[in-house]
Amino acid sequence: MRKAVLIPDSFKGTMSSSRIIAVMKAQILKYWPECQIVSIPVADGGEGSVDSFLTALGGEKISIRTQGPWGEEIDSFYGLLPDNTAVIEMAASSGLPLVGDRKDPSKTTTYGVGELILDAAKKGAGRIVIGLGGSATNDAGCGAAAACGVTFLDGEGKSFVPTGATLDRIASIDLSTMDESVSKLEITAMCDIDNPFYGPSGAAAVYGPQKGADEEMVSFLDERMKKLSSLVESQLGIDLQAIPGSGAAGGMGGGMKAFFNARLQMGIDTVLDVTGFDDLARGADWIFTGEGKIDSQSLRGKVVIGVARKAKRLGVPVIAVVGDIADDIDAAYDEGVTGIFSINRVAVPYKEARLRAESDMALTMDNIVRFIKSVKGE
Repeated sequence: MRKAVLIPDSFKGTMSSSRIIAVMKAQILKYWPECQIVSIPVADGGEGSVDSFLTALGGEKISIRTQGPWGEEIDSFYGLLPDNTAVIEMAASSGLPLVGDRKDPSKTTTYGVGELILDAAKKGAGRIVIGLGGSATNDAGCGAAAACGVTFLDGEGKSFVPTGATLDRIASIDLSTMDESVSKLEITAMCDIDNPFYGPSGAAAVYGPQKGADEEMVSFLDERMKKLSSLVESQLGIDLQAIPGSGAAGGMGGGMKAFFNARLQMGIDTVLDVTGFDDLARGADWIFTGEGKIDSQSLRGKVVIGVARKAKRLGVPVIAVVGDIADDIDAAYDEGVTGIFSINRVAVPYKEARLRAESDMALTMDNIVRFIKSVKGE
């Protein structure tokens, strides 16, 4: 019996990973009704990551009440996988959609994210995977750390929960007060960007404006991030500015490393690890993957390349079905990609192509499967 693994990234603004899988699956089963299909929706750390992992592996969605980005009580959630891994989206408690028109990264908090982490830990999670994406905050994860018991003291020795505006008030950080159930956990933070903690390419400068920061506030927040970075280096011995991705999600990447000793990892590498990709893909005839556009950024290790590197070691051919193909991507073949196909069949601009993406995906997959059958003489 034939076996195909389907693990495409979403086509941003067009089709979700799960929808692409459904289209791919339908075309494969049309020609090979008995083909074993292994579906692995890709989570990128943002909204929908919990559902993607639960769809791929099963498990339970845990609903709890936490603080929202303004400190208000909201309904939130995380996923608990069968192997006792908890999957958390920071956007579920501090996401940009939760603030509506009240955008102000100087005052919003990640405290609710810490409450999700703490609840999962107290329920006995053995590992936590947290997606860094879609946040409304710029507190460097201090709120999350405070919710888990980390103590932040000001110059007068008083404890407080820092926000973006008050990071410069932190005089000392005590990690020894962190809840024991959290401190012993293995935590992986999904992070696909490499922005530093502060500076022109840092958290405030690059992502602050979309969270409501004007030019003056960006400068204000960036200065406080710089001061926190200096404090963390002197007290905890960690140079946040030197860690790629520390500026992710308003500095949450750096905070996860400094306060939780988390490992920052590309999203696709996390998906491959958590799903046990090697076991799922072993013995497959083909792996179908894809992303909106394959280009030089893809070669850093995004979905197509991350999958190809694993598949190459397993000796399984990888077929990438993408929205668009840039120049200079020949290195993808060296990484393990067998073939790359664009679904933009009539060469139209993106605004037009996105409206017909699903049907073009189906037609492209139909052509690919027809070709495979012909080559195999079936």
